[in-house]
Amino acid sequence: MRWSQLLGAAVLAALFGFGSANTQAEEPGSAARAVLVTGASSGIGRRTTELLAERGFYVYAGARKQEDLDALDAIDNVAAVRLDVTVQDEIDAAVERIRAEGRGLFGVVNNAGVAVLAPLIELDETDLDFQFDVNVYGPFRISKAFAPLLMESRGRIVNISSISGVLSGELYGAYSMSKHAVEAYTDSLARELGHFDVKVIGVEPGNYSTDIGRNVLQRLEERGYDPSKSIFADNMERMIAGMADYNEPTENSPPPDDVAEAVFDALSSEAPKEHYMVVPVQRQADYTIRKALEEVVRFNEGHRYTLSREQLIAMLDELLAESRR
Repeated sequence: MRWSQLLGAAVLAALFGFGSANTQAEEPGSAARAVLVTGASSGIGRRTTELLAERGFYVYAGARKQEDLDALDAIDNVAAVRLDVTVQDEIDAAVERIRAEGRGLFGVVNNAGVAVLAPLIELDETDLDFQFDVNVYGPFRISKAFAPLLMESRGRIVNISSISGVLSGELYGAYSMSKHAVEAYTDSLARELGHFDVKVIGVEPGNYSTDIGRNVLQRLEERGYDPSKSIFADNMERMIAGMADYNEPTENSPPPDDVAEAVFDALSSEAPKEHYMVVPVQRQADYTIRKALEEVVRFNEGHRYTLSREQLIAMLDELLAESRR
């Protein structure tokens, strides 16, 4: 352990009242591991909760509605927690409960998320606030509140981002903005908490069948949205028609089992990846990787420090070699 880590551990012990006896990490994936999953009522959160519980984790499953809490409580190795990531009082109560129950906390899966889809020049500011309140401030609040417990266990944070954290398309601007922010948040937090042996990992899913489409349509309906009044009327009507089918499993949008597997690996592997891109079809991977390469080309173009093709290939080979270690 580096001197900065030793000093950090000593400072934390003084601030939060825990000592070295509590910081000895157990083997990842052991039955004693407790994790918190936010947004566990459906979709990625629900499947992740089920998979982790099946494989020996004790899961605190966050949800907002009583019927969802009751359903989660019925699963073995799962304890439902009333948790809205936009309500600080509920977050504080969850911290108090988990600490009082004495299991500690090895992992947090920041899964709760929403999507706001609309043309950016027509987007209401309250909708943008809602998008960021859940998708960006939610993980920020949760990770900050549970950081002392995770530092005690030398645990892990898994942020559910999206390939939309790399891609940006029309009508998806607000959602993509929030997921780009989650990418930056994940990378910065990983560097900071790495001083205390806490790993922070990003999972970037592609298209999987969840309730997100239904929730998008419900919010549009509640706000009385009329797509015919948009200057992007045709595009909005196509998007709305597509969202109506989004929650039904298809070849291009299957159930999110692969995403749950990635979260399990992030929590259980002795050497987890920093990021897991998880997509159901090749096309989604191609779009995402091509977009990342487009950014490389764009940043490399037309300035005094432009790299040659040979230098770029050498840099890529170096990075690929590092990724295999």
